[in-house]
Amino acid sequence: MASSYLPCQGSDSSWTPKQNKLFERALAVYDKDTPDRWQNVARSVGGKSAEEVKRHYDRLVADLMYIESGQAPLPNYRNPVSNGSRGYPDEQRLLKNLKLQ
Repeated sequence: MASSYLPCQGSDSSWTPKQNKLFERALAVYDKDTPDRWQNVARSVGGKSAEEVKRHYDRLVADLMYIESGQAPLPNYRNPVSNGSRGYPDEQRLLKNLKLQ
């Protein structure tokens, strides 16, 4: 499943759905206190530099702030989680992780 956050506008590199999923998982493993965090995330994603993954992260955080400020509508998911929350479990976990960092 691909992530639902807004695509990086003006991105200098493209990200496949697989790379995005690896990126999300790496963020869960390497938190803000991890030494060489962006190098580790880049190694986990493959084919991206530390600078590219840091830029991708910064855009993700900006997108999250944009959505949470009410400036963008939440997507209408076809298969919402049965517990009444919006989105999918992996995305909910990612959003929670981003808020903690």
